Amino acid sequence: MRVPIYTVDAFTDRPFAGNPAGVCILPEPRGEAWMQDVAREMNLCETAFLVRKNQGYDLRWFTPTVEVDLCGHATLASAHILWERGHLSPDATARFQTRSGLLTAVRLGAWIEMDFPAEPPAAESAPAGLEAALGTRAIWAGRNRMDVFVEIASEAALRALKPDFSALGAVETPRGVIVTAQAAAAGCDFVSRFFAPRAGISEDPVTGSAHCALGPYWAAKLGKGALIGYQASARGGWVKVTPAEARVKLGGQAVTMICGELDAG
Repeated sequence: MRVPIYTVDAFTDRPFAGNPAGVCILPEPRGEAWMQDVAREMNLCETAFLVRKNQGYDLRWFTPTVEVDLCGHATLASAHILWERGHLSPDATARFQTRSGLLTAVRLGAWIEMDFPAEPPAAESAPAGLEAALGTRAIWAGRNRMDVFVEIASEAALRALKPDFSALGAVETPRGVIVTAQAAAAGCDFVSRFFAPRAGISEDPVTGSAHCALGPYWAAKLGKGALIGYQASARGGWVKVTPAEARVKLGGQAVTMICGELDAG
């Protein structure tokens, strides 16, 4: 049996930027071990697996080493493929049942807007060894259910970070580390980077789920309702963020890079 599989660059409007995700559309559920093997073979930050169910899709996400509870860029990539390949009509809402509950996505012109749970960080001291592993001092630290969160002094300091990934992998974190700073120039409100060596990802290019924490944090700090974030990885990507009580709207674009078939046995 062969099933369609795609690679999509998410949170970008051009090839070879943003965050590449695998999208695999299955006719029926498959076991966790098989999906983990496929994700390892794809060797992308996340591969999404979709199975049509009722009026939507069951959606699961795997890094090359683990299953994750929430992933923004692979959800964006999945919605993009469903519309582009005709699985959904252009004006239909994409509905996904996930380990983080119901997630939805709609098309707004060239952009896709996703509805995700807000994951604001609560203040908490930085874990032992974190600042040394990052090579910088935190001016604020906290965490949510998934990640440790630190604000540092400047965008320049954030862009210059060269973490010790071996040391960072030894730091106790639920999933990864969000590092952020206020943007230095107009046109962007905040910048960020995301590191998750414990989940098999040294640095994630653009992390939609991290913006479930970044959005509420910067909205409160800057007193703004709608924000634009830039994830300053080597590939880079833009995320529109609008917190709405217990939810966050995440906006991004996507580009299909590879279309193929997977021998699913």
